[in-house]
Amino acid sequence: MESRASTVAELIAARWGDDRPGLRWEDRTLTHHEVAAGAASRAALLTDLLPPAAEPHLGVLLDNTPEFPLWLGAVALAGAAVAGVNPTRRGAELARDILHTECRVLITERAHLPLLEGLDLPGVRLLVTDTTEYHELLTSYADARPDPSRATPRDRFLLYFTSGSTGAPKAALCSQGRLAAAGRSLADQFALSADDVHYVCMPMFHGNAVIADWAPALVTGATVALRHRFSASGFLPDVRRYGATYFTYVGRAIQYVLATGPRPDDRDNSLRLGFGTEAGAVDAAAFERRFGVRLVEGYGSSEGGAAIAWSPGTPPGAVGRAAPGLVVLDRDTREECPAAVFDGAGRLLNGDEAIGELVNRGPSAFEGYWRNPRAEAERRRGGGWYWTGDLFCRDADDYLYFAGRTDDRLRVDGENLAAAMIENILARYEGAEAVCVYAVPDPVTGDQVMATIAGSFDPESFARFLAAQPDLGTKMAPRFVRVVERMPVTATNKIHRAELRREGLTCADPVWRREPGERTYRWMADGDPERAEGPLAPTRGPSSVRRQGLEPRTR
Repeated sequence: MESRASTVAELIAARWGDDRPGLRWEDRTLTHHEVAAGAASRAALLTDLLPPAAEPHLGVLLDNTPEFPLWLGAVALAGAAVAGVNPTRRGAELARDILHTECRVLITERAHLPLLEGLDLPGVRLLVTDTTEYHELLTSYADARPDPSRATPRDRFLLYFTSGSTGAPKAALCSQGRLAAAGRSLADQFALSADDVHYVCMPMFHGNAVIADWAPALVTGATVALRHRFSASGFLPDVRRYGATYFTYVGRAIQYVLATGPRPDDRDNSLRLGFGTEAGAVDAAAFERRFGVRLVEGYGSSEGGAAIAWSPGTPPGAVGRAAPGLVVLDRDTREECPAAVFDGAGRLLNGDEAIGELVNRGPSAFEGYWRNPRAEAERRRGGGWYWTGDLFCRDADDYLYFAGRTDDRLRVDGENLAAAMIENILARYEGAEAVCVYAVPDPVTGDQVMATIAGSFDPESFARFLAAQPDLGTKMAPRFVRVVERMPVTATNKIHRAELRREGLTCADPVWRREPGERTYRWMADGDPERAEGPLAPTRGPSSVRRQGLEPRTR
């Protein structure tokens, strides 16, 4: 039964005495009661470990093991806060994340100890979960019971890092009340219940797994099934093993699953819904055809300042209808952009004026950043409105269409283009397994469109494909195409756009170029001066050498 608790601590305590399966991981199953007991013992330990005058912050540097949700529950009961630490960060950057969030205790496992070697982490107490010493330490607190009275809805609970193309990651804040409310909202939206099994395959240091997957399971009393690390080949076996009914995804995860070999029994699974971002309409349709499972593409800013909910009747390509307060504004004039106009083929006819930044002028759940007033002020500029940093356009019926990040906007010959809209078109190309579009600088035109395509590529068939797309504007066709075997991604399976943009033409992969007015693409050889030092080369970033023996791949 869904709980109306106002704090995460109350949700944890409500499962005391519940002997239904609460947490599954590999061959291990914990009841809801055992999860609550484990959280209570860790909360008691944490209370003794935290220095009295210090910020009550705990760092978690773990893969998706049972210790991660157990410590989330412990932190909630202790009225403390947890910072999920990204294990793909290294050296000084990793130390910066831990010290910036003022973690006094760091929970990790032996597999991640090499990441911490040589780091200067003054005042940080280290606990290693898969050691005898750790389990002996917990034994003293085995009789603890969950007491939610120390927590309030306003208590800081999560400090989760948001990715950005420049600068150090920002630690967004999420209170216990906001997380509990988010869990209730998603449970209501998708009719989730205690009978569901939530498959958590995205990393729990990221907000998606905790807010969109773990939190609604906590609200309804559903079972949580953990995947150590995301695996495309292990996805369907896991779903069948645990009887999973609901999962969340980000980035390229759906494409990776689709890239596994199809089987005649793919539809023999227990899933009924997937919820996430960046799958794209083409892959979402392919996933439903193959597995019989509907994917719902949602939008919510990582910081909680704006959200768009899908509803029946939403047009193809739209995210959902604008809630009160959500508007699309011109970044310079701060005036509302004109309504988007589409032709019969779905081509946006007035993108230059219709695309702007999504802004929430109404009440916002944004709770700020940890120790980053400049970034906070950027989000709240203009009378306290919340500026999302995301590009959208809005049609006459108030449906919103995602057009990319503000730093993904291209300006070619004076015309503003949105990378996301070009990517949606290029994703139809038969050989494309993944697509990323970004700008390379040009001193004459401002920007040129460059696309990286993972998969197979034939210059002649690609040129014919572009010519056949009715919604591809004259300035949207890529001038340059980089072909990779596998798209570079971040720890959360999002395309590493900043890396691609930084490398530009100075990359080790095959690059194809089409001159203005031409229909065909030609291969840019290693000796082409523009590959390394021409006017279109990036002004910064290392030069690369082509991998030995790598030649352009064609179909």
